[in-house]
Amino acid sequence: MRVITGTARGRKLLEPEGMAIRPTTDMVKEALFNIVQFDIEGRRVLDLFAGTGQLGIEALSRGAAEAVFCDESAKSVKLVRANLERCGLSGRVEQTDSIAYLSRAGRFDLVFIDPPYDTDLIEKALNVIQNVDLLNDGGIIICESRREKILPELAPPYRRALTRRYGKVCLTVYKKDA
Repeated sequence: MRVITGTARGRKLLEPEGMAIRPTTDMVKEALFNIVQFDIEGRRVLDLFAGTGQLGIEALSRGAAEAVFCDESAKSVKLVRANLERCGLSGRVEQTDSIAYLSRAGRFDLVFIDPPYDTDLIEKALNVIQNVDLLNDGGIIICESRREKILPELAPPYRRALTRRYGKVCLTVYKKDA
């Protein structure tokens, strides 16, 4: 697991022991960042269910102005902090329930949602994001799930923009219209 490009390009990230955290593969991460490559610089990013922090770290490396990493696991929070330090980057790391955090999080331009598979956490997060209107106009949400999982439509001004499948993984992108 490494940072693909930007100021921390090539830096190896620490990986978790065991299977409690399922890091995004480099292939899927590269595809994800190809989708949002022109929507990162100067933006405020939320890495929800952060795990290793690799998605938020990649965004910071590519010029995001700020990143917030949220995970309820103490081990994940420690791993995110170590990976930020390893890459010479800084971000706010919150150890808290990710769904509860959304209600007090503020506004973001880009949100990564990559919870443990086989849960309803993506649907819960999308519901809260829509209800508290968490995204700035033109903002983007990217959800990673199992290939078979079908995610819900959202009410305007939020909309599902695209769905892409990569092996066993599905990326679903939502946008908030201006």
